[in-house]
Amino acid sequence: AVHPLWQSPLTVPGGTRQSPINIQWRDSVYDPFLKPLKISYDPSTCLHIWNNGYSFLVEFDDSADRSIIVGGPLENQYRLKQFHFHWGAINDWGSEHTVDCKFYPAELHLVHWNAVEYPSFEEAVMEGNGLAVIGVFLKLGARHEGLQTLVDALPAVRHK
Repeated sequence: AVHPLWQSPLTVPGGTRQSPINIQWRDSVYDPFLKPLKISYDPSTCLHIWNNGYSFLVEFDDSADRSIIVGGPLENQYRLKQFHFHWGAINDWGSEHTVDCKFYPAELHLVHWNAVEYPSFEEAVMEGNGLAVIGVFLKLGARHEGLQTLVDALPAVRHK
């Protein structure tokens, strides 16, 4: 199935590590040698929320190793640059990715860059091992205080 955001398979950007993807549960393989992913975020590194014209981003100070991920499949430590959400006009779909062709109402992307190998985010973005993005599928449910703090700030982010 082609994601609703793409008109046909020919309009999907190329590459084996490109969005959107459909994660097929039956094709997933357990790796007993995979190390745990360690996430360490310092909330004081949050800089600002900005409107990019079609969504909003929450940007972080990535000048030092204060908000990082390491381990899992990663060979290096990666710094948090920003996070953003994907959502749809209706609750039936909004996630960029799918699991067994199932959409979720929204998806959170935490974008990190390889500061060990590259001097800047802009350079890292161009390389195969430059970025590490954690994707979190979101469902409708009970109020979440952490997300509510962000939602309460959004009315102040009106213009690009």
